[in-house]
Amino acid sequence: MSRALLAPPPGGARRAGTRAAREQFRRERARPGSSSGGNARGQGAVPAGTRVAMEQFGREYARLCAAVGAAPQEAVLRRLREPNGARGRLDLAAQSLSLQTCSALGRLLPGAAPFAALALGDCGLSEEGVRLLLHGLCSNTTVKSLDLKGNNLRTMGAEALGKLLRENKSIRSLTLEWNSLGMWEEGFSFFCQGLRANNFLRRLDLRNNQINHQGAEELAMALTQNTSLQELDLRWNNIGLLGGRALLNCLHSNKTLKRLELAGNNVPGDILKAVEQALNHNQDREAILSEAQNQMNILSKEVLSLKDEKNKQFMDFVDAVDKHKEEKARSEKMSVARISQLQDALDEQYSIMNSLKTKLQMTEAALALSEQKVHNLGELLNAMKQEQNCVAECHFRELQQQKQEGADREGRLLHDLSAASEKNLLLRNQVDELERKCKVQQDQLFQVKQDLTNTTAELKLRAVEAEERLETEKRRFKQSLEDMESLRVKEVDRMTQHMEASERSMHNRIQRLEAIRISLEEELSQVKAAALTERGQAEEELIKVRSQARLEEQRLEHLKEKLRLMTESRDEAQNCCLKQKEMVAEAQAKAKQLSLYADGLRRRLDELQQDLDSKEEEKVTELNKVKVELQEQIGHLEAERAAQDGLREKIAALERQLKALSSNHREALLDKEGEISLLLEKLRMKEAEISRVREEEVQRASFLQNAIMAYVQGSPLGTHSSRK
Repeated sequence: MSRALLAPPPGGARRAGTRAAREQFRRERARPGSSSGGNARGQGAVPAGTRVAMEQFGREYARLCAAVGAAPQEAVLRRLREPNGARGRLDLAAQSLSLQTCSALGRLLPGAAPFAALALGDCGLSEEGVRLLLHGLCSNTTVKSLDLKGNNLRTMGAEALGKLLRENKSIRSLTLEWNSLGMWEEGFSFFCQGLRANNFLRRLDLRNNQINHQGAEELAMALTQNTSLQELDLRWNNIGLLGGRALLNCLHSNKTLKRLELAGNNVPGDILKAVEQALNHNQDREAILSEAQNQMNILSKEVLSLKDEKNKQFMDFVDAVDKHKEEKARSEKMSVARISQLQDALDEQYSIMNSLKTKLQMTEAALALSEQKVHNLGELLNAMKQEQNCVAECHFRELQQQKQEGADREGRLLHDLSAASEKNLLLRNQVDELERKCKVQQDQLFQVKQDLTNTTAELKLRAVEAEERLETEKRRFKQSLEDMESLRVKEVDRMTQHMEASERSMHNRIQRLEAIRISLEEELSQVKAAALTERGQAEEELIKVRSQARLEEQRLEHLKEKLRLMTESRDEAQNCCLKQKEMVAEAQAKAKQLSLYADGLRRRLDELQQDLDSKEEEKVTELNKVKVELQEQIGHLEAERAAQDGLREKIAALERQLKALSSNHREALLDKEGEISLLLEKLRMKEAEISRVREEEVQRASFLQNAIMAYVQGSPLGTHSSRK
């Protein structure tokens, strides 16, 4: 930033040169078809809304002029129709504005105007016209730049400007070059009071306003309380030594002013250099503050992003737990449905067993009938034997009685005997077949009983295997729950350790900053008026650090709240685990009931075996599904662990950035301490030089006094006075 620190030219030559420059500028501004107009015409299309608003403003201006019985000025209407006006700038410079025009514009300016820049330079405004215009601008909300140079503003204009600065909140740039604000102390005091109360103005141009050292002191008092002004141009005034010192002293408390032009004010060079150093210091401070603010914004954004990621992870974890609960409820429903299906199957098997029992009873009844038939056949055989014996006896008697009856009867009897023997053999064969059938049926009954015992043994073995599988699944589920609980406990411990480490680091940092503050206060207490500004800076930085510490404490409280929420979620998970254990106990009770049912199903046949095989295959598929789901949950947990590792890396990076910022801050403090020591050394050197110059002046004065006394004593006048 350039600062003109040259000595002012002679008054007459300076005024003549500036007047000639102003006249040339006016001629160039008034010349039609100038380069600026051509550039404005070549910059592209003008927004239609702004052009319409400017036209409406012109119509309102003409209407207000007609209402007071005055004709609107053509120059003003022409400027309102120009492209510059449509681009947000109303340029009325070098136009002689009447009082009626000023009144109309003052009535149109309150509120929102269709332009952001208003140029009223060299308009020859009267005191009343200036008052009317500035009264309208007091409540304006769109004008950002105001140019009032070359209007010879005096007491009333200064008072109106003070009121404008107190009430207006939109003007950022104010140009008051070539006026006479400093000639009347009372009016300039009103202006300075308005500047003191204003916190929106950024740039102020007060060149050639005949401001003396008293006006500079008023301006310095206003700058001590102003916190928004960044550029102040005071060239070509009459501030002098006292005014320069007042402005230099105000820079000790004003930290926002970055540019101060004091050329042509008869201000000594050392004061100009001190002002330049103070402005450089303000610029450095502003740069450091902006950089620190940017870093704080970046850190706050990172912290917010980390919080969002944590919240997202926590919500994902909660969603996963909810999904797990839903899947568990779904599996419970499926298990209940499966149990009901198994119950139905058991009922069916029970009905089948009842039908088999009835069949077995029927077969036993049939066997009893066959045995009864065999007994009947045996009785018939005995009866036949008895009959045969009877017949044989009859034949024997007939033979004994009728031995004499003829040979033909013997053949007939033999033939009957052979037929009877054949019948006897047939009956014996039938008896043997019946006995063999009985044996086969007895073997079949024994085989059926053996098959029933084998099936009951196999059912018992399978029931034992099912119970063992249930026990293994219970152990696996308990192990997974214990692993999840241990992981959650480890995560909570890690978070608490991280919080404790951050608290310790913050306490250490606060202690170091307190020690630095104490050392800075001890060193700054030994420095005189030139070091007061640095102490204020250190105090402000200490306040900022304390505010940062408070923010960190708030963050710690927020993290504690999050930890409390995590513990509550852990308690909820424990409750869920207890509920799951109860459900496992219920499942065990149901398994016992199933085992009781299995004891009643010992007499199942091959169809039940096939059904059990199909059920075993379904169980295997379901177990595989459960294993796959557990593997997916393990994968999710590993992904969450990886995300947590990434968060740890980000936190470590943020801690490294904080360390880098603290080291940079320390280096800046060391640099400032070095600058303070250099300034102290320069101050000592200046004091030594001043004391040496004083001693030399005293010696010269004594030499001159001795020489004068010697001359007076040696002159004739001295001898004459001595003779008298």
